[in-house]
Amino acid sequence: MLCAVYEWVTLLVLFDIWWRKRPVSPVFAFDFSSTVSIRTEMPVSCSSKCGKRAILKRPKTGDALCKECFFWAFETEVHNTIVQGNLFNRGDTVAIAASGGKDSTVLAYVLKVLNERHDYGLNLVLLSIDEGITGYRDDSLETVKQNRDDYEMPLKILSYDELFGWTMDAIVAQIGRKNNCTFCGVFRRQALDRGATQLGVNCVATGHNADDLAETVLMNILRGDIARLQRCTSIITASESEGSIPRVKPLKYTYEKEIVMYAYFKRLVYFSTECVFAPNAYRGHARAFLKDLEKIRPSVIMDIIHSGESLQVKDDVKLPVRTQCSRCGSVSSQELCKACVLLEGLNRGLPKLGIGKSSLANRAREQQDAGKKKITNCDF
Repeated sequence: MLCAVYEWVTLLVLFDIWWRKRPVSPVFAFDFSSTVSIRTEMPVSCSSKCGKRAILKRPKTGDALCKECFFWAFETEVHNTIVQGNLFNRGDTVAIAASGGKDSTVLAYVLKVLNERHDYGLNLVLLSIDEGITGYRDDSLETVKQNRDDYEMPLKILSYDELFGWTMDAIVAQIGRKNNCTFCGVFRRQALDRGATQLGVNCVATGHNADDLAETVLMNILRGDIARLQRCTSIITASESEGSIPRVKPLKYTYEKEIVMYAYFKRLVYFSTECVFAPNAYRGHARAFLKDLEKIRPSVIMDIIHSGESLQVKDDVKLPVRTQCSRCGSVSSQELCKACVLLEGLNRGLPKLGIGKSSLANRAREQQDAGKKKITNCDF
């Protein structure tokens, strides 16, 4: 426990140093040239002793491998993660959360390969959410449809507009760009739950990779939200006993760099344009910090994940009891789930109703109901 605390203190000090020296405008673009180590110097033999020439160096292990051996190693690691985590049962119907990006595209392809190779006996379907972001999601959905045809999987698309009566473009037009990721994240999680329920699936497989989990751990540490550490690193979140469909992360221990390499050498078709609202996300700062740490210590991603897994919450730290939302029936730790609170704010003309402390939101709601004064965004 002391070692884990020491690691987090060190990370916080490093983050403070990095934050003071960071560029004014962080760069969030994925630099493929700095990611893939393709052999262009003197020929090197594949580390697996297959006799072929190595064409890449794995970021995760440092092994020089040929394409075929890299594919096998990548797919075998995902298979081991699935088996050791007991993610699926034979006969399960699994919805793959498909965005058209590299993670979900590789996940869909690899699950199809492993399902056939190891006879999992799974029924795979694609579930995609249309947030209503012009110039981004409408284009990425075309990639999802191509994946549907290429991998011969059924596809279901749900939109924010049909589920909540709002698109992200309309939400951003009302609230601005500051807190748009909060709305999108909450609505997307509930949209996936609703889509999974409509499809009658046993679980939802998401494309969260090792980098994503490490970033989430860092964000929770920086926010002081220690109670969520174990949950955010769990390979299975939610359960039928909690009233929601489980979500699994087959790519939990897979580096983002290796996902890019796999998609590149397999020539998979995926959508690589970043969300137009992403540069304003808090996660971007954690991502940039993590990339800087990775240059110094390549194992930092797995180190952070394992630290998050090993940290234990004290008995006197009570996690909220998860019940059902009194309005929509979704899983919630409050009387109203976050999605319903945010929707209420949008519909009342108080877009920041669900942002910040619940006490402020309740006071604003009571004041508006009583007609005591006109509530403005400045009150939050």
